[in-house]
Amino acid sequence: MKKHHIKKKRQTKGSVFFRISQIFVLCLFIGAGFLFFRAGYIQTVFSLYKEAKEVIADSSIDDFRNYQSGEVYDADGELIALLRNDRNITYLTSDEIPQQVKDAFVSIEDKRFYKHGGFDPFAIVRASLSLISKNSISQGGSTITQQLARNIYLTHTVRWERKVEEIFIAIALENKYSKDEILEFYINNIYYANGYYGIQAASRGYFSKDADELTLSETAFLCAIPNSPSLYDPLTNGENTLKRRDLILENMYKDGKISQEEYEEALAEDIVLTNSSPSFTRTWAHTYIYECAARALMEATGEDYDTCREKLYNGGYRVYTSIDMDMQELLQSTIDRQLEAYNTMNSNGTYALQSAAVCIDNETGLVAAIVGGRSQEDVSTDYNRAYLSFRQPGSAIKPLIVYTPALERGYTASSTVIDSKEEDGPENSGGSYAGAISLRTAVEQSKNTVAHKLLRELTPEVGLSYLLDMNFSSIEAEDYNLSAALGGFTTGVSTVEMTAAYATLANEGVYRLPTCIVKITDMDGNVIVEPDRDEHQVYEASAAREMTNILEGVLTRGTARGHGLSDMPAAGKTGTTNDNIDGWFVGYSAYYTTGVWVGFDSPRGVSALSGASYPVDIWHDFMEQIHTGLPEKALND
Repeated sequence: MKKHHIKKKRQTKGSVFFRISQIFVLCLFIGAGFLFFRAGYIQTVFSLYKEAKEVIADSSIDDFRNYQSGEVYDADGELIALLRNDRNITYLTSDEIPQQVKDAFVSIEDKRFYKHGGFDPFAIVRASLSLISKNSISQGGSTITQQLARNIYLTHTVRWERKVEEIFIAIALENKYSKDEILEFYINNIYYANGYYGIQAASRGYFSKDADELTLSETAFLCAIPNSPSLYDPLTNGENTLKRRDLILENMYKDGKISQEEYEEALAEDIVLTNSSPSFTRTWAHTYIYECAARALMEATGEDYDTCREKLYNGGYRVYTSIDMDMQELLQSTIDRQLEAYNTMNSNGTYALQSAAVCIDNETGLVAAIVGGRSQEDVSTDYNRAYLSFRQPGSAIKPLIVYTPALERGYTASSTVIDSKEEDGPENSGGSYAGAISLRTAVEQSKNTVAHKLLRELTPEVGLSYLLDMNFSSIEAEDYNLSAALGGFTTGVSTVEMTAAYATLANEGVYRLPTCIVKITDMDGNVIVEPDRDEHQVYEASAAREMTNILEGVLTRGTARGHGLSDMPAAGKTGTTNDNIDGWFVGYSAYYTTGVWVGFDSPRGVSALSGASYPVDIWHDFMEQIHTGLPEKALND
């Protein structure tokens, strides 16, 4: 009875003590809360919570796909360039990221990734215990979602407010996006040192291969870097990177993601870095591609040029082009070889005598190759003369504004015209005059007098209207005079414009706006731009066919005789300006149209330059090679 009384008394005393302890702890919490409230901490936390919710509510997938490198593909679908900005990101969607990359990051960075809601207190406890027991941390306390929040929305400044907001943003991210999406965003946006963001850029940069070609050992090696890009920089601290690779492989093995055999093989594999980004030789075509792509985006979106240009470098677009890289290299090497003897330099170190050339596929009307100058090391290709330089076209303009319009108005190849000097008219090259000749002969011999008289009959307004109808961009008010018959323009024409105009003759008078853009897609393959080609009849089909027939004679009997193609009918026209300042040849087969300009950037004459010299030699050598093996095909067939 007494014992029972004592036990009950002790229980009563224990119960009272427990209640007093609860009250004391409660008072401590209340006191701490009061102090936090008075100090403004609670208000700050609520403010951070509200701000985090607003940030993520306004977020979109674009937040994680900004600054990704775009890609440019040639006519064969081969990658030929990256559209890069200050963050070299080559983005992969979730289904494009290899599973072993995902497994590696989850195993080493966030084992409970698929279980927590953005914040994992167990990870903090685990990291703390690891630090106490092993004096090192094998896995951090921040979840993958927290790291993503920090990389995209926050700074890396160590402050309690930033850590709290990081947790709130991570939780909000988990409520808005799926785990697969969050892992995709994370793997593409983390930094792999040396300018590489995302697993694809790192894979290409360190191993010169795509991420899906990596071995397990290479994958773990790359996944080691983001934890501390300076400490695990493979170029400067490769031993550290290898140690963390081994740790990642160990974690993957323990987590059941790889077998023991795979684990041991990956540990034994030697890592050999190539330390180079994809090696793309920058050609003159690249500048033109970017220009055409920006213009195509402008037309599709209605946004200004600068915005569209910026989007190309930040939006991760895939730009598919008509550029044939074999033809591009051939056109470049042909120009370089033909002009190699003229090696005089300008004061800035560039070649004085320059050239531009464009090749258009007559079947599609798309640009297959474009060269804006001679190749030269350490010289920028940004100034692409093929579309940025406007020069006097000389006699190469005659078929476009004189002879084909005349054929539409009753003239024929056999019509009689008078080659004679008029008091205020032009002279012929060489100073000779033949009197009554056929229109065909006048074209073949490039008679200035005949072209001048015919334009007077047509009027400059009529003649120049054809150029305007083919989007020649620099026709000035002062150009409406008879000197236009000989290519005497205020500003001039570009090589792209001239080549597209002759391609119109090859296409029976139907003009197609020159471009090299086939389509532009986003990173998911959705078509953003598929240019609606400007295609319309400029010349009557019959007149274009007859002009082509006449121009065939230029290569057999006329100013370009001896430069016809082997077993392939071709047509074309030379052009030489006063004092031999500009030389042109623009010609075509049934397959391709190629235009070539040669001259000096600061216009000056050189006696060796004419349309029948460097330009036609470049044209012939290039066209001869690209037609090798093609079946003979008649013009106007």
